[in-house]
Amino acid sequence: MNIHEYQGKELLRQYGVAVPNGKVAFSVEEAVEAAKELGSDVSVVKAQIHAGGRGKAGGVKIAKTEDEVRTYADEILGKTLVTHQTGSEGKEVKRLLIEEGSDIQSEYYIGLVLDRATSRIVMMGSEEGGTEIEQVAEETPEKIFREYIDPAVGMQAYQARRLAFNINIPKKLVGQAAKFMLGLYKVFIEKDCSVAEINPLVTTGDGSVMALDAKLNFDSNALYRQKDVLDFRDLDEEDPKEIEASKFDLSYIALDGNIGCMVNGAGLAMSTMDIIKHYNGDPANFLDVGGGATAEKVTEAFKIILEDDQVKGIYVNIFGGIMKCDVIAEGVVEATKQIGLEIPLVVRLEGTNVETGKKILEESGLNITAADSMADGAQKIVSQVK
Repeated sequence: MNIHEYQGKELLRQYGVAVPNGKVAFSVEEAVEAAKELGSDVSVVKAQIHAGGRGKAGGVKIAKTEDEVRTYADEILGKTLVTHQTGSEGKEVKRLLIEEGSDIQSEYYIGLVLDRATSRIVMMGSEEGGTEIEQVAEETPEKIFREYIDPAVGMQAYQARRLAFNINIPKKLVGQAAKFMLGLYKVFIEKDCSVAEINPLVTTGDGSVMALDAKLNFDSNALYRQKDVLDFRDLDEEDPKEIEASKFDLSYIALDGNIGCMVNGAGLAMSTMDIIKHYNGDPANFLDVGGGATAEKVTEAFKIILEDDQVKGIYVNIFGGIMKCDVIAEGVVEATKQIGLEIPLVVRLEGTNVETGKKILEESGLNITAADSMADGAQKIVSQVK
């Protein structure tokens, strides 16, 4: 789950991690009032959407007067920002962060993520702050330093200081930077983050080390124990179909293609999308109904897939282990009847009660194409859609 920058900074502040003072605004008048309350000579007007690259897209402005705050707020609110992370459709700006200006001396990058190769959390740092870390990794990888953290003891102060020295934090601010890093690590662990990224981390003219920006993502599987984080969820930033899917415990991610996929298990879902691409088709979604799907779940999955106008055919690819093939077949038949399905539907079943499942499909009298294998099913749905 993603949250907005101002929400991330609110969390960081609770852990003693330094951030600039700021206020959220949902209207132009609220933005002007926030600037007045902050009383800073310079105010920063920042669009709040779940995507990076806002500055390049015109979503971050520096205002030196209240009139400029009003002008920029009016310009940004309601605007659709298109960044490298939003896709061509962009995201509409519905809220702003009004923040006091900072006397920036230097910019750095600090980020925490789980490193799958070592099965440890790694803190990365670079003196190339303010730019995309992917670009730094590609062009100057030697400028990225890493500290791998032992889960038994957590991040140690010497690691934070070493990283601060490596990224050339001024010596007099190393202690402050180390405190910042240790606080950020604590947020990452205690709040079940999947990503914690500060870009840029800045040093200021008055000798402060603070997060000028903050991106925090959270492990959705841990939200049951993070009620305060769950309160930050902004449904306006999420795909309505993904929200609907979550109500039925379905894993759904919209894609750009025209072949809807309904699969059980993330690995099988990935393989299904791959084989559709292999036969020159384009998946319209990733939809995992899970290991214990019921007929009701399958019906809802169909409805969610068909809410996408781009879908011209559906491929159901199920391996019945815990979830039996006859249950899936009943769900497919029921959904097809309820919805009045008019687009091609290819179903491949394998596993427990597969023969019973196939018989249910055959005797349904519906226009359902059976497939003998995953490849056979992919070829059939691609050809029917084309």
